[in-house]
This record gives sequence, structure tokens and C-alpha cells, in this order.
Amino acid sequence: MRNDHDKSKQEQLNLYKKDHKSNYISTNQGVAVSSTDDSLKAGDRGPTLLEDFHFREKLTHFDHERIPERVVHARGFGAHGYFQVYEPMAELTKARFLQNPQIKTPVFVRFSTVVGSRGSADTVRDVRGFATKFYTEDGNYDLVANNIPVFFIQDAIKFPDLVHSIKPEPHNEIPQASAAHDTFWDFVASTPETANMIMWLLSDRAIPRSYRMMEGFGVNTFRFVNEQGKGRFVKFHWKPKLGVHSLVWDEAQKLAGKDPDYHRRDLWEAIEMGQYPEYELGVQTIDEQDELSFDFDILDATKIWPEEQVPVKIIGKLTLNKNTDNFFAETEQVAFCPANVVPGIDFSNDPLLQGRLFSYLDTQLIRLGGPNFQEIPINRPIAPVHNNQRDGFHRMTIDQGVTSYSPNSLQGNMPQPDAQNGYKHYQEKVEGQKVRQRSESFKDFYSQAALFWNSMSEIEKQHIVEAFHFEVGSVKDKNVRQKIVDMFNNVNGQLAVLIAEGIGATPPANPRGSTVSSSSPAVSQQNTTRLPISRKIAILLENGYSFNEVTQFMEAMHSAGLHPQVISSSLGMVNSVEGKQLEVGKTYLNASSIMFDSVYIPGGKENIEKLKAQGDSIHFINEAFKHAKAIGASNEGVELLSAASIQFNNSSSPKLTSELGIVTIRSSSDMGSFSQEFIKAVSQHRHWGRQSLKSMVPA
Repeated sequence: MRNDHDKSKQEQLNLYKKDHKSNYISTNQGVAVSSTDDSLKAGDRGPTLLEDFHFREKLTHFDHERIPERVVHARGFGAHGYFQVYEPMAELTKARFLQNPQIKTPVFVRFSTVVGSRGSADTVRDVRGFATKFYTEDGNYDLVANNIPVFFIQDAIKFPDLVHSIKPEPHNEIPQASAAHDTFWDFVASTPETANMIMWLLSDRAIPRSYRMMEGFGVNTFRFVNEQGKGRFVKFHWKPKLGVHSLVWDEAQKLAGKDPDYHRRDLWEAIEMGQYPEYELGVQTIDEQDELSFDFDILDATKIWPEEQVPVKIIGKLTLNKNTDNFFAETEQVAFCPANVVPGIDFSNDPLLQGRLFSYLDTQLIRLGGPNFQEIPINRPIAPVHNNQRDGFHRMTIDQGVTSYSPNSLQGNMPQPDAQNGYKHYQEKVEGQKVRQRSESFKDFYSQAALFWNSMSEIEKQHIVEAFHFEVGSVKDKNVRQKIVDMFNNVNGQLAVLIAEGIGATPPANPRGSTVSSSSPAVSQQNTTRLPISRKIAILLENGYSFNEVTQFMEAMHSAGLHPQVISSSLGMVNSVEGKQLEVGKTYLNASSIMFDSVYIPGGKENIEKLKAQGDSIHFINEAFKHAKAIGASNEGVELLSAASIQFNNSSSPKLTSELGIVTIRSSSDMGSFSQEFIKAVSQHRHWGRQSLKSMVPA
């Protein structure tokens, strides 16, 4: 009986199985589809039309595929703060929150990864969301941004295909929060418009050191409209005051196991300590008469507006100064939508943006249980709300009066439209035949990918090549691996050769690449701001250390806004040669060099002898050296660096030495100069010149 039951159950399941290997695409109503790559538009550069039933069905189904977790951006972390404009922006926009420098506009920001589930790790290689909700006097404005300025695709109708390809493969739900698998790279190889985004994704930008140290970009092209009705195209930028800094891949992988909450913990602790993250808001604007003046289409979301061609004007500052009280009520229930704009901010015909304007609202309806999600406290505007919408799931407002329609006479036709101050859409002339196609100006897929490659420093290029080796090297299908080599031969021939060498593919017989020879220094992290503020320093201690050296060092670090922490073999107190004590913060079991920006080893003969005898301390130093971090040692502490077989300027002179981020002194008489030189080394973030040296002991 059991076998018969199992057989009948399998027969039942077989009725629902489809392999889709030899079928044409159709709608859910069985209507064959002529194209699924381009939405229906009024002209090939015009707005997407609401009558496009295939687009709406495709996006609607995608938006409702998962509940209640977000389909993308599931793993997020938020904080409260405020925004202040530096000076009135009346020439550019009539948006009131961008006019008065004295007004602090409340904001809520949610950072996130895109691909992984809520339970995935913070440090995976991925795009990061940077969504900001401004609670303005004119209503909520949502700037829904990413930490990478371009996107994979040009038209929103391809978004379900992109995400389906990069999510865990459907037959085994593997891998989690990773693009390193066949279906994603098959999609890339089949979709050349992804080339520029792939270059950014495989760069260090995709593994940020901290949410506090990553840029944010609106990605899409919007419009500013001023009081006179003049429109300008605009792109938005968030620029962190601490500069743009990243992890190295080895750190990112190890942190995913040792501290999967690394980024959210970092943000929470910075705010709790009063070192409030700050970001300046910048805008790039293009006058409408210059719309077609560039060698790229400004409405193409796979392209940047190079800052050297279109400078970024800094207009204000965002400060995050309060952590959430309840993660679920605030971070999980906050709902963003790029269609949430205020007078003075409008849209362009960017086909990716046009789809986003529809998709986000549709997603919130299913995820947050119905049409009243805007009444959840974190989503409520500070501006008063008056309309004739009623009832529905989770309605919180107790509406009074007998009228819920307009026009009406029973209530004096209230509420009524505000013809003077109400939102008016920008009056753009639109004409064109209904077509499902893409503008020819969108079909240059490789020039900006080449521009990005040209803009990278040598170490950044090395990291991109290594990322290709890891990502594409994880693909099982040899044909897909070869297609990636051939695809990126259109970007840079030498890059294609280097990719092939690491993934078992055939190098291109004719390495060619794009003819683009220009670069954009602004996109290289080597040109970023470098500040030591809020960096974390591990101090390796055992009994018998020099208390005077350590306390002088710690005072100097605290004064500069850095955070030293004592690491030892066990928790409790460690005794100095002077008979004084310091408390241990972490041990080698719950701490690692990957959790710190730098390492310091103080003197004390007994201290150093004990550290030498421990494999954990030697590994700690070697790993920090491998990851190009600042390392400091004073007096006998210098001997521990020698014991770790690290190559450095091991002079017997008592004088201060500093080379490639290794700062040493064999004297206690000038700890002040030593500390200042160490702070300089920490502020550099990494010391890539050290890559030519190697520790004798593998980390």
C-alpha cells in the first residue's frame, strides 16, 4: 500500500512539472509574447505605457513571489537621523526641504544587501542598498539608492530575470547570498548590458568596510523642477565623510562566519558611542538642452555620468544619530518607493526607473498586508494626510464624517485639491509610436566598463581579476565560463586573458577590448578621503606588559577618535610589570584580526615571551600583515614581529621607524611621536605596497 501511495503521489506531482526547455514564452493567460526584453513605450526613449499587460503581469507576479521577507534587500539595518541643506537650492528645485539650512529634516535610513535572505551574512560580495526616507513638511520623499552608481539592466522588465538568476538555484536552493554559480553567470553572458555593473560588482565596492564608509547613488535619472517650471535632469550621490573603504575578500569571507552581523554591529556601535555617521548629499545636473550631448544616453541606468564631465555639487549633509528602538517595527516594516516624491522632484523616462515606480508599491501591498502600510508608525509622514481612501486591512485612522468621495456638497467638497501648492507633474512633451524596443543609444555595453577598468589602480585591478577567478571559477558549465572570457574581451583584451588563466578557459585569440582610453579618477577608491576616526585597534597583551606604554598609546588613540581594545588569551585582568592592571575586552576565541583595522604590540619582556609561545598571537599578526593593515610595536614588542617572520625595517636603532604601515620604536621615551605616526598609518586603511613582501608564516 505504501508503494502505491508513493507512486500516486509522484504521478500527482508530475502533473505540475514543467521543464520549459522547448516552449515559447506566454502570459499567464496563455497569450504568446513577442518580446520580454523591452517594455512598451511611447517612442524608443519615451515613458513606459500602463497598457503593457505583459510587463504588468510579469512585474506583479515577481513582486508577490515571497512573503513576508523582501524579495531583494531582505537583510537590512536601519537608523534615524536628520538632513540639513547647506544653502538654498531654489535655482535647481522648489523642494522645500532643500531651501532652509536651519531646518533639520528627520530621516530614516535602511542599509541592506540585495541577494541574501534575512539570515545571510553582512559581508558577502553584493550590492548594498542605501534607502533614505525624508519626512518633509510636504510629505515623505524616498531616495532609494545603492552603493554602486549603475545597475545590471536597462529596462525594469528584465528585473525578475536578473533576480531569478542570481538567487539560489531553484533545484537545491544553493548558494545563499552569492553570485558565484551557473545561473547568474549564464544570465550575464547572455545579457551584455550587464558588463559595466559586473566590473563594479567584482571591485572592492561590493565588500565595504562599513556602511559608514560606502557611497550611495540614486542610480536612476530624476528631474529637479524649480519654481519657474524649469526642469533639469539630476542624479543623486551620498558621499561618506570618512571616505570610501573596503574589506579584502579573505576578510569578507572569514567575517561571514565569525561575525555575520559585522556591518550592522559596526553601525550600531558607532551611533551608541556618539561617532555619528555623516554623508554629504551631492547632485549632478544636466540641462534639458544638453540631454543628447554625451557619448552615452543619460537615461541608461547601466551608465554613470563621469564626475569629470558632470561635476557633483555638494548641497547638504545627512547625520545618523539614533538607533532603532525595535528592529521589526522600524527596520523591517519601513516601506520605500522611488515614486514617493515631493514638489520639485520628478521623474525621467529612464525605463528602469519607470518600472520601479510601479513595482515598489505593489511589493509593499503583499509584504505589509494591504493598502494601509503607510499608517505603520515608521512610514507615517509628518505632513497631515487628508483623502477619501477608507477601510482595508490594518486601517488605523478613525475617519469621521459622512463623505468619502469627491466632489461632495455635504462636507463643503472637503478635502479638495490644492491647485496652488499641490504636486504638479513636469509638463514634458511625449510623442511616438507604441513600440516594444530599446533606443539605439542604449546599445553601447562596453565603453563604460572599459572606462571603469582604466580608472582602477593596479591593486584594484588585481582584486577584480581575483574576483572573476572566484566567481566565474565557481561556475560548473565550461561553455558559460568561456562566454564570460569572450564577453569581457570586448572590455579589455588583457583582462580577458587574465580571467581565462584563472578559470580554465581559452584566452581570446585576438585580445582587443574597447577603444576607450579615458579614465575617471573619481571612481577609484585610491582617491578617497582618509581619516582614522572610529578605527578599531587590537592591543595584544599578556601578563608582564608595559603599563606606561599601553596607557600612553591608548590615550593618544582615544584623543584621535580611535578605539583600542585589549586582546588576550583569557578574559579578566592582565597584570603589568608596574603592578597595574587592564581589563581584557576579547580573547582569541571571540576576536580576530579581521575584526580590527590595526594591531599594536607593547613592550614588556614577560609579555612578549608569552605572546611568542602562542600560535594565536602569531597568527593574529600575520593575518593583519597579509591584509595590509597598520601594525605597531614598541620596545620588546618589535621582537614579536620578528618571531612572526614579517619582513620589515628591523633596525636596532631606538629611533622611530615607519615603512609600509609597520611602525616601530625601541624606546619608551617618545611614545607620543610613535602614536602619531601609527595614527597616520591607520588612516591609510591599507598599505598595498606590502603586497610585494610576504610573511614567512602563512596566515
